Amino acid sequence: MRLRVGAATDTGRVRAPNEDAFAARAEDGLFVVCDGMGGAPAGEIASQMAVEAIVRELNAPSRESLASSTSGEHAYLPRTDRLAEAVRRSNRCIYDRACSDPGRAGMGTTMVGAWIREHIASVAHVGDSRAYLWHNDCLEALTRDHSLLESNVLVRALGREPDVDVELAEVPVQPGDYLLLCSDGLTRMVPEGILAKAIVDLREPQRICNYLIQAANANGGADNITVVVVEVADAWWRRLLNGWGRYATRGQDAETYPAV
Repeated sequence: MRLRVGAATDTGRVRAPNEDAFAARAEDGLFVVCDGMGGAPAGEIASQMAVEAIVRELNAPSRESLASSTSGEHAYLPRTDRLAEAVRRSNRCIYDRACSDPGRAGMGTTMVGAWIREHIASVAHVGDSRAYLWHNDCLEALTRDHSLLESNVLVRALGREPDVDVELAEVPVQPGDYLLLCSDGLTRMVPEGILAKAIVDLREPQRICNYLIQAANANGGADNITVVVVEVADAWWRRLLNGWGRYATRGQDAETYPAV
């Protein structure tokens, strides 16, 4: 299994600062999107703190095994539990910073992340940034927004409370699948049908990201926009037979990495 990755972020057409942050560490199979809140520069700081804390925690040495955990209501793989713990630690970092600095009071961030290993994507999210899976010609939402639909008010975010409930999922992935992670600056501006069509028509991850950001801006660009697209790539010879070279003739090709 190999991963081809594209990522892009844009301020949009309304808000001057970009309070989104992301990590796309294809060599580790780790992808994170965060959308800060609390006013600039607090939102920008919160989102960057979250990304850095999660990456730092998951880069730390671990005695991870492949056996499933048995604690709690659900049984998750140890790496999924580890991702959740990294998110909880990032929450505490942001909360402590906000409590100690009056200028950062109330800052917070959404978070969605995927950690891909052994044909399993461990997905964690808090807030209204989203994850989607493209599989068998169908786009499936992997997350549900933690917000009040009528007023678009978040009911869950990192940094607002000392503890946070992290929603988790484990999703099998196989060659030909795509994972799409994004902030709500995309999903508020671009319908899901267009997300699916971009994958079908473009195929190359970086081209998909660039196109979707352009589409969000064309529809108003009311917020910062961040998109990370991960293709679970097939063997090179099969992709050649499928005519994948047609998709790489324009724009910048995504990097390809072996999944860990």
